[in-house]
Amino acid sequence: MNDPVLRLGNIALGGDLVLAPMAGYSDVPFRLICREMGSAVSYTPCMQEGAMLRRRSRRREERIDFREQERPVAMQLLGKDEHELAQAALRAQDLGPDIIDLNFGCPARRVSWRGRGAALLREPLLIGRLVSRVVGAVSLPVTAKIRLGWDESSRNHCEVARILEDSGVAAITVHGRTKEQGYSGQADWASIAEVRACVRVPVIANGDVRTVADIEAIKRATGCNIVMIGRGAVGHPWIFARRDVADVGYAEREAMIRRHLEDMIAYYGERVALLVFRKHIVHYVRAMDDATSKRNALVACRTADELYALLESWAGPARASA
Repeated sequence: MNDPVLRLGNIALGGDLVLAPMAGYSDVPFRLICREMGSAVSYTPCMQEGAMLRRRSRRREERIDFREQERPVAMQLLGKDEHELAQAALRAQDLGPDIIDLNFGCPARRVSWRGRGAALLREPLLIGRLVSRVVGAVSLPVTAKIRLGWDESSRNHCEVARILEDSGVAAITVHGRTKEQGYSGQADWASIAEVRACVRVPVIANGDVRTVADIEAIKRATGCNIVMIGRGAVGHPWIFARRDVADVGYAEREAMIRRHLEDMIAYYGERVALLVFRKHIVHYVRAMDDATSKRNALVACRTADELYALLESWAGPARASA
């Protein structure tokens, strides 16, 4: 076995690429595919502290569900109340993950307007109290994810990173945008490098990694050994195997679409799977000729068999043009 790329306590990461926790995308079926391709950690989508502590629901269970073959698994939490977040972390720890990850970077309005996620970047001292409380409550490594700040006029990434380190985190993931940017503009890799230089704990670089060349470029620009990939992996899990879109032929792409949907049907049932899979299918076909009409046709399918028949009807022309 090769030496681990990173250790978080007694948790060894065997690879340098990890799939980001994305609500609506990073579920069990997709994470398993990405793990097989080379993602080194499975992050469950973020869960608010109150939702973790409330009575079970189908939505809650799907968000925190994971499989043994995904390990190491990081369970991500959102929170702004010190006591409740610590209690949520203890509840999460009881479910058996390997890492607790705290999200201080989510830019979604439904999260930030309630004072959670990236909104906490405006309250660095509260971030420190939240992290210290969680670190003191659980026995697992605690990591955190941040952005560069609330907006361009209030970038405080190094201040927040130092507070996180002083509060006991084992690693910090930095997305190279502010909250106000959302996912617009270009990720600022130089600012991730600033965080890397100002703390001793490992820093994971995140933002605008869509190609194999981007992986090496963000490593050079930031000095980080680990890269987190989010949107660049949707419809293209092969990036974790360091393969670009152009390297994946139609037959392989068709087989992956079938496998992914079949896994989702087994997990959700056909009706729900087809609805959820629409988010993935539009990305799987974006590199194909006439992607717009293909996307519209696939999204309109009402059964899996109808979708598979469409894929098969395109197989001949795709092979002929390959």
